[in-house]
Amino acid sequence: MKEAIPTAERSALLHCRGVRGATTVLENSREAILEATRELLFVIMRANQMAPEEVASVFFTTTVDLNATYPALAARQLGWYDAALMCGHEMQVPDGMPRCIRVLIHWNTTRGMKEIVHVYLREAKSLRPDRKSLPEIPLEEIEAAAKNIDFNALAYNPDGDEK
Repeated sequence: MKEAIPTAERSALLHCRGVRGATTVLENSREAILEATRELLFVIMRANQMAPEEVASVFFTTTVDLNATYPALAARQLGWYDAALMCGHEMQVPDGMPRCIRVLIHWNTTRGMKEIVHVYLREAKSLRPDRKSLPEIPLEEIEAAAKNIDFNALAYNPDGDEK
């Protein structure tokens, strides 16, 4: 039987870190929201070498002009099945950026805070000019990463039974 790592040692190795990101969409449609959110999450995962099983929870917000679907569905589409996901609307601030999706990921990692890569894509790059932004990943690469996902199988089934 494997011995458990003492609590003090375990806490010295693993920390829950916040990873921030944002992106924008051109329109309030299910397809636009899911595509942009998948792209954002994919870039965050790649930039931080993050695995879905290391994600504790994720909080998504959208500006109030986006309500065609939940951006959290994009995380499920990328295989984030066990993380707790929550969506909400961003505050309505005068002159705030329209059609914006923001994310706060709670990530269990051994990395220090200065090693975390926060990602701002599309028009959202202007939200944090102090942060280094990564170039956008070509859509073909994102599609290749998601090609084996059966998106129809990810439809919500409130009864939990096989259909």
